[in-house]
Amino acid sequence: MAAPRIVITGIGGICALGTDAPAIWSGMRAGRQAIGPITTASLHELKVRIGAEIKELPDHGIDRKRLVTMDRFSLLAAISAEEALGQSGFTVAATNTHRVGAVVGTGVCGWEAIEDSYRAILLEGKPRTGIFTVPRGIPVFGATSACSSSNHAILAAADQIRLGRADVMLAGGTDAPLIYGILKGWEALRVLAPETCRPFSADRNGLVLGEGAGIVVLETLEHARARGANILAELAGGGMSADASDIVAPTVEGPVAALKSCLDEAGLVPADVDYINAHGTGTKANDKIETEAIKRVFGDHARKLSVSSTKSMHAHCLGASGALELIACVMAIRDGVVPPTAGYREADPDCDLDVTPNEARQRDVRVALSNGFAFGGTNAVIAVKAME
Repeated sequence: MAAPRIVITGIGGICALGTDAPAIWSGMRAGRQAIGPITTASLHELKVRIGAEIKELPDHGIDRKRLVTMDRFSLLAAISAEEALGQSGFTVAATNTHRVGAVVGTGVCGWEAIEDSYRAILLEGKPRTGIFTVPRGIPVFGATSACSSSNHAILAAADQIRLGRADVMLAGGTDAPLIYGILKGWEALRVLAPETCRPFSADRNGLVLGEGAGIVVLETLEHARARGANILAELAGGGMSADASDIVAPTVEGPVAALKSCLDEAGLVPADVDYINAHGTGTKANDKIETEAIKRVFGDHARKLSVSSTKSMHAHCLGASGALELIACVMAIRDGVVPPTAGYREADPDCDLDVTPNEARQRDVRVALSNGFAFGGTNAVIAVKAME
């Protein structure tokens, strides 16, 4: 029996570009870089104090009794999930909750709660932490694989449907890393850009961290049609690899394996792909290696692809990045528009693909890939395509 086809019927998101998916997409199409000085956190002694932060949360309607049990990363996920469910037209009720699930990826989990507890005990001399420190800090059913967390979560959720364990799954990622302890750790790696993120540009000098969340609603094609849902795109397949060669330095072989596996599972050949939303962090090594991986897998067709890194606009939201980038892929298919790589200034011979510099481009996008290549060689690629 053929595996059931999985489709996307709802998307929701929040990041520095906007507080819902349409606003995020509008910012991407405009090439707007939502990167600037961080104003909402205590960042003493940090050398790099820029990021892509959400300046103000939308009116989410979550009551105070629930809010005190939620860390910021949880709240962002809940806001995005509510939007995705609303667009999907699916109502969770007592009669169907046993057939509905969620898998949400996160890179750093509830460090806001953990840092609050450290400040209370070590700096303020309090005898105990807040009573909700533990539940605020712990995610539930999810994936934690650094920058690939979203993609792993989405593919794991699709597996739950294919295995018959659920009819509808919410999946994606969330992270809120713009706090002192996390930024201090990233600063030690010496990969943070001092001004902005310029993926694939010869003068790129590092990544920028951001916060956000993205959630999609997944279900089988049969289930979606039976309830008359509006189908946004088909989740055609995915590929994973784990090269485990170095804790931080990427390899070419790992991304190549994930890309090939994704094409195989989706039943695609290289010439079928129109657009790749690149991992594109803005570091010297990552962008060069990703370019090489794409050329190895796609051969001559690599020159015909549209490639871009939306991290140039919403920054690297760690566990949320893949979900935000999947929104870009779905909307590129819907609107026939490839979002740009913003901030691009100088051509780099090591990054010589069409990276859609600075301005969005009209293009018929039937198939799009979203790349996630993380620390430790944990790679995950997702393919989405237009519904026939």
